[in-house]
Amino acid sequence: MAVTSEKKALVAELAEKLQNTKGAVLTNYRGLNVAQDTNLRRKLREAGVEYRVVKNTMTRIAANEVGIQGMDAYLEGPTAIAISSTDPVAPAKVISDFIKENKLQALEIKAGLVEGKVIDAAGVKALASLPSREVLIAQVLAGMQSPIVGLVNVLHGNIRNLVYTLEAVRKQKESA
Repeated sequence: MAVTSEKKALVAELAEKLQNTKGAVLTNYRGLNVAQDTNLRRKLREAGVEYRVVKNTMTRIAANEVGIQGMDAYLEGPTAIAISSTDPVAPAKVISDFIKENKLQALEIKAGLVEGKVIDAAGVKALASLPSREVLIAQVLAGMQSPIVGLVNVLHGNIRNLVYTLEAVRKQKESA
């Protein structure tokens, strides 16, 4: 393979994207028809994820340049990569949901990359099954808020019981 300036530029661009990525997913796209591929690309674009077909050799060189270890084993056969520089879960979630919705056997998840660490296909599926960031934040806030709400209810109950007792004393004195 002759090393040209275009290939060097492509490797440099891919290395920069891999270095700045929060999350990425490597897929084997063999068997997708054009309509399915277009639909997948549209969904990924809506989620802010870049999806492109890359040569394994160039991906391997770019990964080695930025110090990502363990990706070489997954760079066999046709490979496409979905990269997100903002959300580590977005590529995994969109691709996994797309596979479930369309009941595809053709689109195969090879591996993933989260914060510079390579994960296998099972790790990508586990990552995709996580709730969204907003849901996780809401769950944490609800957990933090529940003891306070419980305390308020207990204090409110004591005050309510005091009011009921005073009302009973008032009624007893009126009848006496």
